[in-house]
Amino acid sequence: MNTIIYTQRVEIIKSYGERRDCADQMLPKFLRYCGYIPVPVPNVSELIENILAEIQPHGIFFSGGNSLVKYGGNAPERDETEKMLINHAINHGIPVFGICRGMQFLADYFGAELFSVDNHVGVRHKIHGIINRKSVNSFHTFGLKTLPNDFRILANSSDNFIEAFEHKKLKVAAVAWHPEREKIFDIDDVTMIKNFFQ
Repeated sequence: MNTIIYTQRVEIIKSYGERRDCADQMLPKFLRYCGYIPVPVPNVSELIENILAEIQPHGIFFSGGNSLVKYGGNAPERDETEKMLINHAINHGIPVFGICRGMQFLADYFGAELFSVDNHVGVRHKIHGIINRKSVNSFHTFGLKTLPNDFRILANSSDNFIEAFEHKKLKVAAVAWHPEREKIFDIDDVTMIKNFFQ
């Protein structure tokens, strides 16, 4: 069974003086449901090359949580970890899929600009385009209006923010919603992930 490594958010626990890596337990459950062995990656840049060499992942999954530092976030170690991972993935032909913040990171990495969005946190809405859904969840405060020419837009929200995209040449794609946050995993999300990482 193929391994998918996934990134984690950084939680700052001031009372203990700790910076903790974590992810919702539903994320590895979702990836396992899709047929993969999920392995979390710490936000410790000096370990990334060793982890990649040892695990040799079939794919990389960029999770949600934490704004990018350039947009007010406070987890530079996560930005650095994901930069190292995407560089490695491009150089070695490893598929990369992002959700929510993962989508934002990938868009920013390839030169897109993020914008503040209203009414996209804790709501459900319809998306349209190549991907059409009557209802997806939404938990993001930043969104995308345009992408570089190397990308194909797969879905937009009704207020014209990009909800899904894929790179035209690289095995890179992302969505703005959280597949792992559905009470019952959506078969369309499961199929999307399986098809992408095949």
